[in-house]
Amino acid sequence: MSIWEILAVFAAGVGAGTINTIVGSGTLITFPVLLATGLPPVTATVSNALGLIPGSISGAIGYRKELAGQRRRIIKLGVGAAIGGLIGATLLLALPSTAFETIVPVLVAMALVLVILQPRISKAVQRRREHTGTEARPDGGPLLFTGLMLASVYGGYFTAAQGIIYLSLMGMLLDDTMQRLNAVKNVLAAIVNSIAALFFLFVAHFDWTAVALIAIGSAIGGQIGAKVGRRLSPTVLRALIVAVGTVAIVQLLLR
Repeated sequence: MSIWEILAVFAAGVGAGTINTIVGSGTLITFPVLLATGLPPVTATVSNALGLIPGSISGAIGYRKELAGQRRRIIKLGVGAAIGGLIGATLLLALPSTAFETIVPVLVAMALVLVILQPRISKAVQRRREHTGTEARPDGGPLLFTGLMLASVYGGYFTAAQGIIYLSLMGMLLDDTMQRLNAVKNVLAAIVNSIAALFFLFVAHFDWTAVALIAIGSAIGGQIGAKVGRRLSPTVLRALIVAVGTVAIVQLLLR
């Protein structure tokens, strides 16, 4: 890499770590930059997955106050995320690179609709629970476990906009604040990236310069994202999710 490419990859890592912690979709920053340096798509994908792990961990640490009291929830959902991430990583090497291109924009669009409608859906669900005398399950039940596992299959495959899908599912099925759900999202993303990267270590080729630059940059970005994201109101956070998700859809369609 030239000095300018090194600076560009590092800056992309910082940006991805920041936006991943707040919303998700940081891969849409790093992946095109890695391709622009001349890396093949699969090498860029696996190098990006490994490099973003420190950013996910850094973001999760930044949200540690919001993680309090969510251990059982994270353990259960984390199992589903790990299974899905491993399946997705396997599919990346087994399927053609265009396999997910058609369905991904549709998934992200559906997730954005759910994010927008989440306050109304939550109120409707709460009214129904009050009418039937039932309580919300703290872990979201089998539906959330299955949904997050399927989302993690995609996350292990590519990761772009994975966090938005997580937030839309949890926002619908869990009775909790957006900030606490965002904290869980960061942990799940770290699990998926770690599982996928460990798998890739044995079967894929990495560009270690790119990995190191993204790792350092994303770790810095994770702390920035945590400081910014934790100060956002639910309405602003939801608007940011929709804005980033819309950009993600446009970029995915133009690829």
